[in-house]
Amino acid sequence: MHAQPADPVDAIIEQWARVRPDLDTRPMEVFGRIFRLSRAMGDRMERAYRAHGISRGEFDVLATLRRSGEPYTLSPRELSATLMLTTGGTTGRLDKLERAGLLRRSPDPHDRRGLKVTLTDEGLRLIDEAVEAGLAEESAALAGLDAQQAGHLAGLLRTLLAATAE
Repeated sequence: MHAQPADPVDAIIEQWARVRPDLDTRPMEVFGRIFRLSRAMGDRMERAYRAHGISRGEFDVLATLRRSGEPYTLSPRELSATLMLTTGGTTGRLDKLERAGLLRRSPDPHDRRGLKVTLTDEGLRLIDEAVEAGLAEESAALAGLDAQQAGHLAGLLRTLLAATAE
């Protein structure tokens, strides 16, 4: 296996080694790279979604409705819970997406006080295009790994995520 080129995290680790050689900086090596990767990919995903006229937050709403399956309908409460947003945060996103014709709100036929949120045909078309654009960005970022390496990394990250869950 060939040596990897140095990255900015390596420079930070080397600096710490000079001034505090007693520190075990392995956690910093892992999380420093995870944080930087998250920021870089977040920016790439934002650009991919912006090309479709939506933000990452709006993508999340549309994708949640799409993943729910036909008829692509959830209550605002179900959306809020899935998106880990306050109802106020969800309402703002729903307002904007409804104005854009990507979803519609209608009375819940089973609860007079409730609402249902449903993807429109335009919303369905847009989210299908946007998810493909996002996956293309993610695939490009993984191009340096073969399928086995990508699977191994996904498993390691799953283990790490489970260990940090509160």
